[in-house]
Amino acid sequence: MQLRHDPVYPSRRSPVLAENMVATSQPLATQAGLTILQQGGNAVDAAIATAAALTIVEPTGNGLGSDAFCILWDGKQLHGLNASGRAPVAWSPERFPNGMVQHGWDSVTVPGAVSAWVALSERFGKLGLATVLAPAIRYAEEGFLVSPVIAALWEKGAKTLGHQPGFAETFMPGGRAPKAGERFRNPGAARTLRLIAETKGRAFYEGEIAEEIAAFAKAHGGAMTVEDLAAHEADWCGTISQKFDDVELHEIPPNGQGIAALMALGMLQHTSIRDHGPDDLTAVHLQLEAIKLAYSDMHAYVADRRFMTEVDETALLDADYLKSRAALIDPTKAQDFGPGAPKQGGTVLMSTADASGMMVSFIQSNYAGFGSGVVVPGTGVSLQNRGFGFTTKEGHQNQVAGGKRPFHTIIPGFAMKNGAPLMAYGMMGGPIQAQGHLQLLLRTQLWGQDVQVAADAPRWRMISGLDVACEPTMDANLLAGLEGLGHKITVESPDNAFGFGGAQLIHRLEDGGYVAGSDPRKDGQAAGF
Repeated sequence: MQLRHDPVYPSRRSPVLAENMVATSQPLATQAGLTILQQGGNAVDAAIATAAALTIVEPTGNGLGSDAFCILWDGKQLHGLNASGRAPVAWSPERFPNGMVQHGWDSVTVPGAVSAWVALSERFGKLGLATVLAPAIRYAEEGFLVSPVIAALWEKGAKTLGHQPGFAETFMPGGRAPKAGERFRNPGAARTLRLIAETKGRAFYEGEIAEEIAAFAKAHGGAMTVEDLAAHEADWCGTISQKFDDVELHEIPPNGQGIAALMALGMLQHTSIRDHGPDDLTAVHLQLEAIKLAYSDMHAYVADRRFMTEVDETALLDADYLKSRAALIDPTKAQDFGPGAPKQGGTVLMSTADASGMMVSFIQSNYAGFGSGVVVPGTGVSLQNRGFGFTTKEGHQNQVAGGKRPFHTIIPGFAMKNGAPLMAYGMMGGPIQAQGHLQLLLRTQLWGQDVQVAADAPRWRMISGLDVACEPTMDANLLAGLEGLGHKITVESPDNAFGFGGAQLIHRLEDGGYVAGSDPRKDGQAAGF
């Protein structure tokens, strides 16, 4: 990666260089993380502080009822954490005769984000939850000024979900979504955050918050019980990886989509992509075809790891298999290899790093914007709709079942080089995530773009079949070339920047310190000291 910043693409931002770093999609959350670092906390403490703050200041993408995943370098080795929740025990295919439900209680699986904060704090944190949750509690109690991108998403979410149980009471003060610049308070969330800090999360899964969640579910026909919540646990799952030249991309093992980025990267090793530039027609075409192949397999096989009994990650990442898949790519034409990506989602991704060398990539999400739309009164807990990630298809490894984790779109990313940490990064935004991991890794590592340039660059998103969405900033000749190869291109409005994700990247420098970039498609900020 070059340190020279060439503003190749339109941008409002420059890369940030410092020895301690936080990059998030909302400036107040970034400041929360920096505050914790300045108080003597480490990168894990900062990640928890930003994650908690984001549940308050960016409720359009996550909440106290989110799921979460994390990859972190502790200074000596890499760790992976899966804190996604499982389906209520009472769930079965028979409960969903018309397929999985996108909103309401029947889309809610057990929320896992709080368990991630607890697990990370207990194993790697320095300051304790009471300290690191303090900024989020302050934002919830005293209020914060809503930022522009989030305000626009809030208004859209309110139109769709305003009728869901508890939503309007919490998120529509005065009967509407708050506008940019207006102050929003969430006293129920402040109460819940205090209880989480005081009980190290037990109140959320076993105590009074758990009881309120279960009682609200029962009152509205939901299946979740106190026993479902109490049974939840986060898992230290390690990572899976794929090499490309001298760089290694690490992802969380299934039930997430990270394996698709690894598969596509493994296929591209057997193509001519190294002979082309980042915005060359052939380079983009080869990435699209590799992603289509990877997503086809992902939708066919990826599920809760315990249920991947026929085809597992070892088979999907087998070198000979990936080489055989790469052989299907025709450099002269687009092909339809099978199923496409799932619908767009709502997520927050943050990266942190400290002067000791600890680096964290952390992601949490309510899935489709505000998630299920269900908000438990008096708690500020807005619940994800991850149950929509299951299928009812008989015999599928991802078929819905009680106590099972659904297929997940959210994924943290981490790059290593020669056994050393290189980049903590990722991208929010549903099906763009694995595609974005691939695009960002190649831009920074193969083509030497700095992290801010890579975040600024126009993106494409494979939808399904031959359909591809592209940003309007993409070169007209490139768009015409892709159409000439048979890709069905839709240039999406700048108003749909959300569909192209929000990247946050922190790259380690050879002489120490870091360089960070934050996606201009979000309200976010990279900052350090």
